[in-house]
Amino acid sequence: MTNEVFHSQSEKETFEIGFSLGQACGPGDILLLEGDLGVGKTVFSKGFGKGLGVEEPISSPTFTIVQVYDSGRLPLYHFDAYRIGDAEEMEEIGYEDYFYGQGACLIEWASRIQEILPEGCTLIRIEKDLEQGLQYRKVTVTQKGE
Repeated sequence: MTNEVFHSQSEKETFEIGFSLGQACGPGDILLLEGDLGVGKTVFSKGFGKGLGVEEPISSPTFTIVQVYDSGRLPLYHFDAYRIGDAEEMEEIGYEDYFYGQGACLIEWASRIQEILPEGCTLIRIEKDLEQGLQYRKVTVTQKGE
């Protein structure tokens, strides 16, 4: 994946951006999904899962911390670190098995666990710009240092 900026005018377009990034994803890829509440992270995640071929419904893992989806061309490990107090909580769920496994990790609110993230992650930031309209989203994809 490369550094790119996408512009979305609807939930459908945000879903499609996630879908295309899911299709491009490979084993061991870790994507960090950042954005304010209500910006469309779950819509993006649903598209990302579909791009991986996940058949079951994707939901936000806010209360479970991680949801595992095995029905796609590779496993999807969908994390939500919003309620994580510290990295020790991630150790309790065995995050290393997911981060260094053969699936793809999609981590919402990844900035809360910055100290345990490996090098080479892809940062996806979704932002609103009300001057562009209520539905507008800017999706910036940045490949972090190897």
